[in-house]
Amino acid sequence: MPLECDPTSAQVLAGRQKTRRHPAGARAGWHDGRMAESTKVELGKVQQTLFFPLLARARATRGRRPLLRDPKAVEMVQAVDFDLTAFRAPMQFPVVIRTMILDSWIRQFLAGHPAGTVVELGTGLNTRFERTDNGSVHWIDLDLPDTIELRRQFFADTGRRRMLAASLLGDDWLAEVEALPGPYFFVADGVLPYLTEEQVTGTLARIAARFPGSGLAFDSYPRVALEWEHKMAAKRDIAFWQWSCDDPRTLERFGLRLVESVTPTRPPAGVRAELPGRFRYLLPLADPVFGRGLRVNLFETAPQPPAPGTTE
Repeated sequence: MPLECDPTSAQVLAGRQKTRRHPAGARAGWHDGRMAESTKVELGKVQQTLFFPLLARARATRGRRPLLRDPKAVEMVQAVDFDLTAFRAPMQFPVVIRTMILDSWIRQFLAGHPAGTVVELGTGLNTRFERTDNGSVHWIDLDLPDTIELRRQFFADTGRRRMLAASLLGDDWLAEVEALPGPYFFVADGVLPYLTEEQVTGTLARIAARFPGSGLAFDSYPRVALEWEHKMAAKRDIAFWQWSCDDPRTLERFGLRLVESVTPTRPPAGVRAELPGRFRYLLPLADPVFGRGLRVNLFETAPQPPAPGTTE
């Protein structure tokens, strides 16, 4: 079952009409108070979906037995001047476990490449750097200009981590990444479903061609989930998904190799071990529903071929 929710093809990352979802006096769905000086939000419709994972992390953090701790998410939810009602996920735990899975793969990458570079594609208001920073990683938070403008209200560039305002569909950002030390790991959390299939496969192929031997992790959803999401998005007047993928292995033809593909109900062993006992018990019961929707996928791009006249 889908976890987030406008089918707008070229609009997705090319800049759209900006909207402030803030009816007079309305901040329904979040009752933890507002900061004295709230942050105005003007985002394109697809960019607004960053509030799905943000709300999920904030609510998980404020739970009695949190799956993860993200006080920055709580701070940002309280600070934004925006009606968040439409972005409350029906079930938050799959979104949170998706985040935990992606975090775990980045930690694995950094264990082997502590000074490598991580690129968060469509970063939104993610706080993955704060959770996975090892003190030496290089990091780029990539998103459209309106999102980066909002993000700068809460984060600042440092010597190892910086924000980059660019379209995922363009090429300029690729050179910015190449200027940083490899190897590289690319992560997209709740981003690619809002692109068209041509945009998704084109982006994956460009990354594979420019960054051989790199890691690449993202979520995907089958067509049945796409149909369900469209119904929910229409009711909530929020962005529609455009891309679905019934079998992640079909993406290998774009220069990728599937390393692992998991679901929130069957996470990697390391992630499962971090979950409270009640979640480990309940996950198999949720598998018939959530186990057939969201998949979290880890790929490797094809390695650099040996130079002519050399042997491996």
